[in-house]
Amino acid sequence: MKHDFMDKAKGCLVGLAIGDALGIHTEGKTPDEIKKQFGFVSDFLSENPAGSDDTEFALFNALILLKHGKKIDSKIIAGEWREFILPHEGAFKGAGFSQMMAIENLRKGLEPPQTGMHAHSWSDGLAMRVAPFGIIFPGQPEKACALTIEDGSVDHSGEGIYSAMAVVSAISMAMIDASLEKIFDMALNSMPKDSWSYRAIVKGIEIGSTALNMDDALVKLYNEIPSSYYHWADVAPEAVGLSFGLIAASKGNFSDAVLGGVNIGRDTDTIAAIAGAIIGAKIGYGMLPEKWSGKVKTVNGKCIEMVKDIDLVSIASKLSELID
Repeated sequence: MKHDFMDKAKGCLVGLAIGDALGIHTEGKTPDEIKKQFGFVSDFLSENPAGSDDTEFALFNALILLKHGKKIDSKIIAGEWREFILPHEGAFKGAGFSQMMAIENLRKGLEPPQTGMHAHSWSDGLAMRVAPFGIIFPGQPEKACALTIEDGSVDHSGEGIYSAMAVVSAISMAMIDASLEKIFDMALNSMPKDSWSYRAIVKGIEIGSTALNMDDALVKLYNEIPSSYYHWADVAPEAVGLSFGLIAASKGNFSDAVLGGVNIGRDTDTIAAIAGAIIGAKIGYGMLPEKWSGKVKTVNGKCIEMVKDIDLVSIASKLSELID
């Protein structure tokens, strides 16, 4: 059983990194812009692919767990931000508005949850990084959600936390190889039913499940889910809604879901990363496409310097040792 969890933990983190690295170059574009510039993206667009802030923040959370154990809270997490993120000089390459606003709030001496109460608290910056919490609590989504709330209060509130709870619940259930139906049910049960996040995920799953094929799903999901009136794409309900829709449309096929995320437009690296983390946890590292899994085992630390050159497979193995 421990060996199975280790393989699934590796699949989750590396699956996240694959989606992140595949989607970096299409982030913020429309489907038409992606098609015009790249055609259909089916592989890495750089010779040395690496994950962005999505992967680096997930690794940062993994390191916090390995340092402090499973009983971490927002105070401990904020302390780690102050020690390892705030001293960074220059731009936080790739970091989103939610992280930057929280950093400023921490520098002003505020504490969670006040640090996460700002104008961009509903971003997908939490949903992209909660994979380690789902890994260490397989089949226990309530406990994974509790850690997500603690982490999220540092730089998010409301919808930003609700969407992340759906993601971490899905990963927790994927770690025990639950069916897609069960994964979707537990994700939806984790959040308020009167929330934007809940409605977006329900809509995404409905569209993905009834689409004629992946091309049909991409068009319908893009037309129905995104908040096209907003000037930027890192809106948590839409990114997570699109991710779940692509998982449904792919019927759990890793490549189809991740490449769907890369080509659908909006916050493509995060959409693909979330889909990659959930399906990667379900199928395990050994079932990831070898042409991708061997190329994203480390990160370059452009956003968080302390995670530079850390091996994802090694960290995932150590996380699996925290599983009871």
